Amino acid sequence: MSYVDEVLEVVQKKNADQPEFLQAVTEVLDSLRPVIDANEELYKKNAILERITEPDRQFMFRVPWVDDNGQVQVNRGYRVQFNNAIGPYKGGLRLHPSVNLGIIKFLGFEQIFKNALTTLPIGGGKGGSDFDPKGKSDREIMAFCQSFMTELCKYIGADVDVPAGDIGTGAREIGFMFGQYKRIRGSYEGVLTGKGLTYGGSLVRTEATGYGLLYLTQELMKCHGESMEGKTICVSGAGNVAIYAIQKAHQMGAKAVTCSDSTGWVYDPDGIDVALLKEVKEVKRARLTEYAAARPNAQYHEGRGVWQIKCDIALPCATQNELLLEDAKQLVANGCKAVCEGANMPTTLDATKYLQENGVWFVGGKAANAGGVATSALEMSQNSERLSWSFEEVDAKLQNIMVTIYHNLDDAAKRYGVEGDYVAGANIAGFEKVVEAMLAQGVC
Repeated sequence: MSYVDEVLEVVQKKNADQPEFLQAVTEVLDSLRPVIDANEELYKKNAILERITEPDRQFMFRVPWVDDNGQVQVNRGYRVQFNNAIGPYKGGLRLHPSVNLGIIKFLGFEQIFKNALTTLPIGGGKGGSDFDPKGKSDREIMAFCQSFMTELCKYIGADVDVPAGDIGTGAREIGFMFGQYKRIRGSYEGVLTGKGLTYGGSLVRTEATGYGLLYLTQELMKCHGESMEGKTICVSGAGNVAIYAIQKAHQMGAKAVTCSDSTGWVYDPDGIDVALLKEVKEVKRARLTEYAAARPNAQYHEGRGVWQIKCDIALPCATQNELLLEDAKQLVANGCKAVCEGANMPTTLDATKYLQENGVWFVGGKAANAGGVATSALEMSQNSERLSWSFEEVDAKLQNIMVTIYHNLDDAAKRYGVEGDYVAGANIAGFEKVVEAMLAQGVC
């Protein structure tokens, strides 16, 4: 039995109740077989795979808070610090009813390699809670965030672990958490990213994941002799990533025609109206039915269905495991050329395999959506220097990082004989950097 298979067997036994984490580990280790097989003796002696699949530490804690009716509510909070071989732990805080330890571990594990790909000195971590911000008042959100940070503040710091936003955690939530951290610790430091511009936030951070996704997609297309001009794009999601991916796609001359939320999806043949989408989702916090009602040619559909629309490029930007095998078959049948992930692990393993086997250029989220965490790291740099860079400066740095990521993963795939396999290339490029640091630092 190979070293990879030995470790996968152990990980599966130890984490049998965590399917998302097992899916992420299996995908990564399978794609790393060329580099691991070439260095098996060294890696096995140093237990590299055992160490990289086991978090440094994980915290689970009670989060009590009082709702507007005076009723005490209790949620569960998490923070998983996975690997800090190349820098402080870095990863978002997800607030969603689906959050459990397995999901946080899958996200933290992916973050190790994504953060390494950015070329910036940040390690991998993730956190969150099963709290649902939807339908809550601002006061209730504040009560939860303050209680959550009262416990979380014991484990984080500017040079230790720097959380950020994620699903359900936007500027409002980050602000409440930052205020509570400052109040308890008596320290004004860059302990969170995604902060408001008046208190240490970075320009472009809001747009970063969506913009970065398009910068990498543009480079992918360019290196295959294609332009973004005139391309039709299907996007899933209607949150931060999707909105700014659509905006940047339009700036590049492409046309994004779909978006979706948890209840349904919209097809707008004239191209998604970004200003209207922002009004519906960011201001009104309403459903996409309101978007469709305001656009005469837009069609609203209940449930799933984004991927049935004919497109040149597909950008899944909603959540994990949203693009299924049947969707992949539909995309291939409709002539889709590229799929780049804006969300974390939105494409199932069998769908990914089908897309790759049928000639679709597929770039996974660890590379394609790294723009968000890259800009978070740029925010950390600005906080450390007590500086604030212009929009143009940060945007230029982001674009350069995303172009570099594409070429690094392309080069890694070519070096190990899997040219065109951008999933393997991304995993190899990130893995090599982390392993080199782990070996240099000894057994720790």
